[in-house]
Amino acid sequence: MPTAPTTFPKDFLWGAASSAYQIEGAAHTDGRADSVWDAYCRTPGAIFENHTGDTACDHYHRYREDIELMRRLGLRAYRFSVSWPRVIPQGVAEVNDKGLAFYDRLVDALLEANIQPFLTLFHWDYPLALHAGGRGGWLNRESADWFADYSRVIVDRLSDRVAHWMTLNEPQCFIGGGPPPGNLPLAPGDRVTLKDKLQMWHHAALAHGRATQIIREHAKLKPSIGYAPVGVSPIPADDQPSSIDAARIAATSVLAPHLWNNTWFNDPILLGRYPDDGLRVFANDAPRVQPGDMEIIHQKQDFLGLNIYHGIPMRMNPAGIPEEAPRPPGYPRTAFGWPVEPESLYWGPRFIHERYKLPIYITENGLSNTDIVSLDGKVHDPQRIDFLRRYLRELRRAINDGADVRGYFQWSIMDNFEWLDGYKQRFGLVHIDYATQKRTPKDSAWWYAHIIESNGAALDDEPFLRSG
Repeated sequence: MPTAPTTFPKDFLWGAASSAYQIEGAAHTDGRADSVWDAYCRTPGAIFENHTGDTACDHYHRYREDIELMRRLGLRAYRFSVSWPRVIPQGVAEVNDKGLAFYDRLVDALLEANIQPFLTLFHWDYPLALHAGGRGGWLNRESADWFADYSRVIVDRLSDRVAHWMTLNEPQCFIGGGPPPGNLPLAPGDRVTLKDKLQMWHHAALAHGRATQIIREHAKLKPSIGYAPVGVSPIPADDQPSSIDAARIAATSVLAPHLWNNTWFNDPILLGRYPDDGLRVFANDAPRVQPGDMEIIHQKQDFLGLNIYHGIPMRMNPAGIPEEAPRPPGYPRTAFGWPVEPESLYWGPRFIHERYKLPIYITENGLSNTDIVSLDGKVHDPQRIDFLRRYLRELRRAINDGADVRGYFQWSIMDNFEWLDGYKQRFGLVHIDYATQKRTPKDSAWWYAHIIESNGAALDDEPFLRSG
């Protein structure tokens, strides 16, 4: 029996990711206007210790230093997002050339470092001007037109150098507020009904479709287009065939009237229809769909991005219905409290590739850890190394078992503003001292560089560490 490959595919892309609001800072520099997150951060008590993204990692001014670190780590690709209100401060109409020029410089510096740019058009920082004053944000159907116009500006400016595009990041979060049972409100902080959330998603899906059309029609380089939803990853609670079946059903169904699922967010885009079981579950809350909408939404996609951090253990109940299985007491958790479940990076890509038959990129995966600068001036984070080693081994197994996974983006390249948690969580390969903006690559950064250099073969070695 042949031995499974120990390396990843020859052209596998190793990268890291970020988003504009979480790292750029310069919130009021060079003509940038407020996003809904800027406004929400000014709401007392909304964000941990009233943190804001005003400065964040000051990437706007320090991008060259950051890209030099990426080059030293051997990154092949970098996923970043564009700040819509930096480029078009009011969301529509007048374009801010100073804002666009920043992304010119960023893309050029990435290419000079031989790092492929993967550009995300929307990572949650919706222009406040399009939400305030009764305009409604995503609840307004005109959002699709506004987003198309914004996309055209970015494509016209950057598509001579950018070939890889993502339209939206994690719609389950930015219109749903997060997974159950919490459903914590994210910016802009509105509490809306399930019916409104489903209509907001329909408008965002229309925006995705319009943006895809714009990229296809106007990109100067041949584009590769996808988007990056949460990859909800049910996993078998044990090795029983019935548990595998339960996980597969959960991964490809809408089992309850909440938004933490795959098919409601992927089927319209990839199959051209809302799933029948979702229409039954949501019933009268389902969105209003106008003639021609699904044709706009269902545009050809070149890949599907998946953001996967953990799983949902599943089993069959005595009636043969999938149900979530309890985790054992003391199960491993990250500093964020999220479960550590490496098999989610096996079953998630497997189940989703089986359904949609598209190439996949893991567009986010990583953990928050309690990272500090030690007395020796270094950041020792063995938990992150162990986490990534376990997850990447499972991803390799998924590829060996037939999942067409083309690349992996670690979340995140550096510690950053973690939304409601402010600067409490540290997900980065690079430690940020927010008082001084000093960058310190963690042990995991150099370990990841070794994994990239070996194309994954070093996952089978004892962890390899080196200093910068």
